Amino acid sequence: MKENPLNSAILLLGSNIDPEKNIFFALDLLGQVKRKSRIWKTESFGAKGPDFLNMAVEIETIFDTQELKESVITCIEKTLVRIRTENKNAPRTIDVDIMLFNGNVIDHDIWEKAFAAIPVSELMPDLVNPITGEALSSFAEKMKSSARAELFQSDWPIWIIKIPTVLRRGKY
Repeated sequence: MKENPLNSAILLLGSNIDPEKNIFFALDLLGQVKRKSRIWKTESFGAKGPDFLNMAVEIETIFDTQELKESVITCIEKTLVRIRTENKNAPRTIDVDIMLFNGNVIDHDIWEKAFAAIPVSELMPDLVNPITGEALSSFAEKMKSSARAELFQSDWPIWIIKIPTVLRRGKY
């Protein structure tokens, strides 16, 4: 019997409703991650609202991109009560996006927006923009100085943050 090969995915987690809690909850719901960036605080994009916390994580999965969205991402967003509105940039409890899949860029926000470029660059600093030839790390450094982005420092020790048992009922 042939085993399914593992795919590599870089996901971007973002939240601006109880972001400290929801970023950690989403991270816990993902389970084992291969690597993770630091957490960055950035201005709300596209709509007025509180600042966002953003973090990139690398996972390995047997799923393709569509299955990953349907089986994992949608479940995390539903568990953390993500409410979608007509305004796709409205405040949210959690947003999980696939940025890269098996080294291929899926979401081109990494070349345009600080909230995506900065955390993803910590995991993929040598990723090169095929149009400009610029490395993601170089682009992210420029974004840090032109956008209001700062490292997030939590007052909560990580071991205190536990997901209530009621949130663990769903199987995904």
